[in-house]
Amino acid sequence: MRRIELVRPERLNAMTAGMVEQLHDALGAAERDPRCRVVVLTGAGRGFCAGLDLNGYGEPPGVRGSGDVHAHLGTQRHIASLVQRIRRMPQPVVAQVNGAAAGGGLALVCAADLRIASTDAVFAVSFIRVGFSGCDIGVSWMLPRLVGAGRAHELMLTARRFDADEALRIGLLADVVAPQDLNARVGSAVDDLLAAPPLSLALTKQGMWLSLEIPSFDAAVELENRQQVMTALTGDQGEAMSAYRDRRAPSYENR
Repeated sequence: MRRIELVRPERLNAMTAGMVEQLHDALGAAERDPRCRVVVLTGAGRGFCAGLDLNGYGEPPGVRGSGDVHAHLGTQRHIASLVQRIRRMPQPVVAQVNGAAAGGGLALVCAADLRIASTDAVFAVSFIRVGFSGCDIGVSWMLPRLVGAGRAHELMLTARRFDADEALRIGLLADVVAPQDLNARVGSAVDDLLAAPPLSLALTKQGMWLSLEIPSFDAAVELENRQQVMTALTGDQGEAMSAYRDRRAPSYENR
């Protein structure tokens, strides 16, 4: 397990170009690490991530010297590709939401595979409040699939703040606990994830997201059929079965 922490607590971990690049690097390193099976994403201090730093985002790599359109598009892609990276990496990502998650911060939460928050958490789409389209960083695709189209439309059009209890009620969060219990609750969730064989865990993450895009039930079943055959032929599947029958902790070799 790797824990990735956003560290700009004096700005509620608002994102700059430098922070986004560091987050890309950290996620990429976790993705390439064969020993890493789960990633926990959280923020330092009293916030998760307040979105983009409105006091100055900075310049991402590769845009210097470009025209205005190219520079703006390069900046946008640099930010938005964070959620694409989270979605595509094989490891499940757990969002440990310890405080405010707004704008780009909400996008990171939506991109995670499991979302657990403290009662201090507060959420908002935010983009439309500062003069941009509310549809940004993948939120227009992810949020309706998590909470339903009707609620997502209301949240994105009004950009109103909503608290952890409402986020739990509408399905954005898996659980909400007191701040002092958040680390333990996330740790328990990580233990549950690590109880699965590595390939089973990775394919389940992939299959769940792909099924949201597959146009028919039969196509989804065929994807599941192939995943079942692939996992059945691994050594870890036999170990998982034996451990389950013997009521002991499994020992996986990712084979």
